[in-house]
Amino acid sequence: MKLRLWNLTLILLILTSYYANVCGQKFTYDKDQFFLDGKPFQIISGEIHPARVPAEYWRHRVQMAKAMGCNTIAAYIFWNYHETAPGKFDFTTGNKNLSKFLDICQEEGMLVLFRPGPYVCAEWDFGGLPPYLLKIPDIKVRCMDPRYMKAVEKYLTKMSAVVKPYLFTNGGPVIMVQIENEYGSYGNDKNYLEELRKIWIKNGINVPFYTADGPTAYMLEAGNIDGCIIGLDSGSNEKDFEQAKKRNPNVPAFSSETYPGWLTHWGE
Repeated sequence: MKLRLWNLTLILLILTSYYANVCGQKFTYDKDQFFLDGKPFQIISGEIHPARVPAEYWRHRVQMAKAMGCNTIAAYIFWNYHETAPGKFDFTTGNKNLSKFLDICQEEGMLVLFRPGPYVCAEWDFGGLPPYLLKIPDIKVRCMDPRYMKAVEKYLTKMSAVVKPYLFTNGGPVIMVQIENEYGSYGNDKNYLEELRKIWIKNGINVPFYTADGPTAYMLEAGNIDGCIIGLDSGSNEKDFEQAKKRNPNVPAFSSETYPGWLTHWGE
């Protein structure tokens, strides 16, 4: 009986230590860098898209990224993969089980950059936007068109409920959420970007937000909003980071996509 009590005490001590060291940590930033529990922290991320890797291999892929020296997983989430028809959402079956994916990341000791769109590009059909939107002939996407925004808010509200338990502020692995994707290459509607952030905040998403854009003056000006960390696609030299500082010197910039290769179009 004494041995069993000792074992139980040891387990409780281990759990207490775990939650003190992991759940008590804070992810913060100043104008130049990130901090994990008050100490300077370098995000070294590998990209894994849950929809593109069989769920049976998720853990293996995360372990491979960790073995490479990564401490973070960046994950695009495709809206049209999870809402295949108006109002028909699936976040629980097969490759759509985002909770399982995030659980695996946390179990393997990896942080997460969450990239849910609504538009993601990613060489994915319609950039992740659901095709049912196109049934409205004159709809405008990626802007404040009320018909588009109604669908966006429904999606972000559903997504918020899924990801909220996994926020770093709630003891989970998600340290940042990306707003839109390379919007500066498409438009310059700051009201739209601000509205996306407001929807997330309204639904209890309280980790830092970031945007991701090409490192040019016009792309950063159109795609970044004040208070959002600047992601650079890609941040491959000092001039890129200098450009980010011109856009906003009060937040850190990081290379949110670093390309080991490039796409080849058919016929090239």
